[in-house]
Amino acid sequence: MRRFEKISFEQFKKDVKDDKKLYESYNLPVRKTKYAAGYDFEAIEDFVIHPNEIKKIPTGIKADMEDDEVLLLIDRSSQGFKYNVRMCNQVGVIDKDYYNNEDNEGHMWVKLQNEGDKDYIVKKGEGIIQGIFIKYLKVDNEEENNKVRKSNY
Repeated sequence: MRRFEKISFEQFKKDVKDDKKLYESYNLPVRKTKYAAGYDFEAIEDFVIHPNEIKKIPTGIKADMEDDEVLLLIDRSSQGFKYNVRMCNQVGVIDKDYYNNEDNEGHMWVKLQNEGDKDYIVKKGEGIIQGIFIKYLKVDNEEENNKVRKSNY
């Protein structure tokens, strides 16, 4: 089953803040149009990134997926074109076993860098990144691997 979920309120309190109203107010990622490949992640609260600043931003979201899938977190193209803002790691790779990991429940974060010359101002509910689920392949001669994720980075 492929789906997005909110992290638990307990995890939200640890990672973001103890604010039940804020927790209940943000949305799960959605595709904005019929043919969109990406699910738009929205800012859960207002933020500003000043020129040459890097900011780590919580999404409040975790994702479950099929065993042969990965979720790619990718910049929204308008961020780069209009504001010169990009993800620090360029593409986030979210593996299936990140979901509900023991360190943070699989809470996905994004780190954005403003390389422009103006403040990048984001209001709650505005899109900040997009997520695309894709299938991946394994080599035919791969040895069986039963290792399980024990912790997060």
